[in-house]
Amino acid sequence: MIYKNPVLLADYSDPDVIRVGSDFYMVASSFNHVPGVPVLHSKNLVEWELINYVLPKIPFPRFDKVCHGDGAWAPSIRYHGGKFYCLIPFPDEGIFVAETEDIYGKWSLLRPLITGKGYEDPCPIWANGKCYVVFAFAKSRAGFNSKLAVFETDENLKTPADKYAFVYDGHDHNPKIEGPKFYRRGKYFYILSPAGGVGTGWQVALRSEKIYGPYESKIVLAQGDSDTNGPHQGALIDLDDEGKNWAFMHFQDMGPFGRVTHLQPAEWVDDWPLLGRVDDPLICGSPVDGGEYPVDVQTGYKIEPSDEFDGKLSPVWQFPCNPSEEWYSFKSGLKLNCAYYGGNALSDVPQLLMQKVCYKNFAVTCKCKLDLREDGDETGFVVFGNEYAYVCVVRSGGQNFLEIRKGTRGGEEDETLCRSQPYDDNYVTFRISAKYEERHKLAFRFTFGGSAFTHKFYACKGRWIGAKIGVYARSSAQSKGSATYKFFRVTCTDNRVK
Repeated sequence: MIYKNPVLLADYSDPDVIRVGSDFYMVASSFNHVPGVPVLHSKNLVEWELINYVLPKIPFPRFDKVCHGDGAWAPSIRYHGGKFYCLIPFPDEGIFVAETEDIYGKWSLLRPLITGKGYEDPCPIWANGKCYVVFAFAKSRAGFNSKLAVFETDENLKTPADKYAFVYDGHDHNPKIEGPKFYRRGKYFYILSPAGGVGTGWQVALRSEKIYGPYESKIVLAQGDSDTNGPHQGALIDLDDEGKNWAFMHFQDMGPFGRVTHLQPAEWVDDWPLLGRVDDPLICGSPVDGGEYPVDVQTGYKIEPSDEFDGKLSPVWQFPCNPSEEWYSFKSGLKLNCAYYGGNALSDVPQLLMQKVCYKNFAVTCKCKLDLREDGDETGFVVFGNEYAYVCVVRSGGQNFLEIRKGTRGGEEDETLCRSQPYDDNYVTFRISAKYEERHKLAFRFTFGGSAFTHKFYACKGRWIGAKIGVYARSSAQSKGSATYKFFRVTCTDNRVK
């Protein structure tokens, strides 16, 4: 069986992956989006299903409002002593851990491992009856980057640390080193880290016989003559208990598509992991376009973006902050209440219900029953990022109107591009088509309401994330208005586009 990269064309940023028996599990960044820290499952590292989230809510009050780009950065997952541990950094609060014995069930409440600003990308390893955590630093908070450090805790990750020790300085040879992952093989401890920046960097392996070093370094994967820029943060995975077969997963920044996931072969040469296609073992590998499944199992797992709203939300949906029960319910579909929001711009509206872009070319159709009651009630479909566009039905002067608008994250007011005559139908159908034009250009065309309204818009990435698509309802007044979405259907059209 042959796979092609990326194996996940969706924004599961900063992936960390482990094997437990014959199962593989992945966690990824979710930033301010809730539920947070997605958990994915695979049998072969190629086909993935979304099975859970670690965080039903972010347990800090400020995330009851939208905090773009803050929140859960670059988590790690490990299995030790019959438990799964997920270490999650919050760059303004510290590094925290949750645990579970059932990865499909509830995770424990977060508890702190080290508090303070600027800590990111933690990953644990167990040795000498203790747990050691390697992590990096966010320059925006800590005032510096390009260094890795380690702190200690007990074997069950119960005891918070109050100090750490630097173990590697990458300023001279591996600037912007971050995203470290801890491993042990033979006599060496290894730290695998990306360096050089998200869009233009490379993978570094560090090794030492002692946890605190000193570490020697080797570049083990770089773009070379491939089309895979980065290649950035990822995970080294053992494929069997004997440690003979390995693979590596990492992300590539594709602009509005987000940070998509690639799968690389891995081999050990002179106790160094070389990743991707290795033409000369004396130098690093380069990313492959695809290859043989690393595990000869086919499952058909996929992450389905469509939702018929049959009594519960599909796990693909997230809000940009901790959700309120008042925002939605299920009654003959997904009923979005026109919750009050006292602003014009959509960029900080909390009740946006959004999901990731998951195909290069696709179409979306969603049908909505309107019950807009007060002036200022509205509902619509949005393509969201640092710049965004949306189509909506808005009530004004006791009548409904169709509008197309655009805005900028952080802007004070969205711009209305066009407005219809009064719209009297009780239903509206939003339709969009999306076309991949090149890596950083995803073009959307909006049509809706059975009218000739169309608008072309190039999607933009958000803060640390790709573009998102979704629906919303809101009001500029206290209102009992609502919009009931009957379905949200996404169709891949890759095979129709040349």
